[in-house]
Amino acid sequence: MSDSAAPEFASFHELEQLVHSLGEELAGFRKRALTAEARLKALEVASGPTDLFSHERLAVAEQENAELRRRLSAATERTNQVVAQLRFLRQQHERAGSDR
Repeated sequence: MSDSAAPEFASFHELEQLVHSLGEELAGFRKRALTAEARLKALEVASGPTDLFSHERLAVAEQENAELRRRLSAATERTNQVVAQLRFLRQQHERAGSDR
């Protein structure tokens, strides 16, 4: 076997291991997806006042989502204000240091 064949063989072996690992990971994802689909079907079959997909629960979730978006927007705005203040203070500090 030539010297150049050894690195190629090592690379091929590494690739083979990666493909095998990916196959196992894909099988795990498939199993999880099938389990989730089975649970979803079971929830869809269940009906009544405890139904997880009721219109009331959806309306509450949408209201909570809107409130969270509003709070996130306010927090983002406050964060941007603080960042702007920090930039200003850094510039002032740099100018004061260069004036010395």
